[in-house]
Amino acid sequence: MKYQVGDDIIVLHSNEEGKVIEIVNDKMVMIEVRGVKFPAYMDQIDFPYFHRFTKKKVVEEKKPVKTYVENIPKEKPTANKIKVEDGIWLSFLPKFGLDEFNDEVVEEFKVYLVNKTENAYKFIYRQVFFGEPDFELRNEVLAFQDFYLHDIPFEDLNDNPHFTFEFSLLKENKKKADFFEASVKLKAKQVFLRIEEMKKRNEPTLSYELFSKYPDKVQDDKIELTPLVAKGYKLYDAARTRQNLEPARSVIDLHIEKLLNDFKHLSNFEILTLQLKEFEKWYELAIAHHQPSLTVIHGVGSGRLRDEIHDLLKVRKEVKTFINQYDPRFGYGATEIFFQY
Repeated sequence: MKYQVGDDIIVLHSNEEGKVIEIVNDKMVMIEVRGVKFPAYMDQIDFPYFHRFTKKKVVEEKKPVKTYVENIPKEKPTANKIKVEDGIWLSFLPKFGLDEFNDEVVEEFKVYLVNKTENAYKFIYRQVFFGEPDFELRNEVLAFQDFYLHDIPFEDLNDNPHFTFEFSLLKENKKKADFFEASVKLKAKQVFLRIEEMKKRNEPTLSYELFSKYPDKVQDDKIELTPLVAKGYKLYDAARTRQNLEPARSVIDLHIEKLLNDFKHLSNFEILTLQLKEFEKWYELAIAHHQPSLTVIHGVGSGRLRDEIHDLLKVRKEVKTFINQYDPRFGYGATEIFFQY
């Protein structure tokens, strides 16, 4: 819901300010203006602090200039506006207030997912503090549309929140990747500087790009340019290596029931071999995509899989550090790996 009870609003046709006092439905709210209560559609009102940035600036009145009918240029027919693709963005709309010194300060942010592409997406959104999920939402965002996610108090930025997304196309395309992960991690000091820049430039929001173009699926087509290729080898342009890679994951689950439907006939050694092979696959993809971290869910059990993975990590030069500590999502059944490049 874009508006909440208690939000300050402005009535667009009269420029009168008021407050939201009741949510009627998903299209209408009850507002109060100068003591008078009445319903209003959401497209008839706006946030005053957002309206301030979007309204036209007042300019000095100029003396009227006589214009004769024959001198008026003919208006050219306007074609349909072309929407230019500009990626997927996470935007923070600040809500301003006054402190005890009557200075303007940011009280909270309204968080939006902004889709500036011609594709519609399904997404899973999570807000994380100190590695623990604080808010989760699953929904869809249409082409060239904004999606309101939720509000975040300004003081929460001191905890360096992490915003993660997993996207997939709403309309399936066999040429495109099955999913794509993107994230933004805010640091309080950087946000404070961005707010000052935003004020100077008279911009309404802080925006961070999640991705510019949804990735293609890895193609299995063979380019028969040499005898090696004819024997089954694949050739890729080294400068475009990442485009030919499967998307990486930030969390992988190695429980055997997640990997195979029928595994009861396998021995413990065969199960362990399959789990380690799956680990190596996602580890290599994380490195290839320069992923900052990877969480591996190995479970508790006897600890054999965990110990095998830890032994491998101890000798990998890309591993900066790894930790197996209590996590509210996985208990002690997961190891978080941090990479260095």
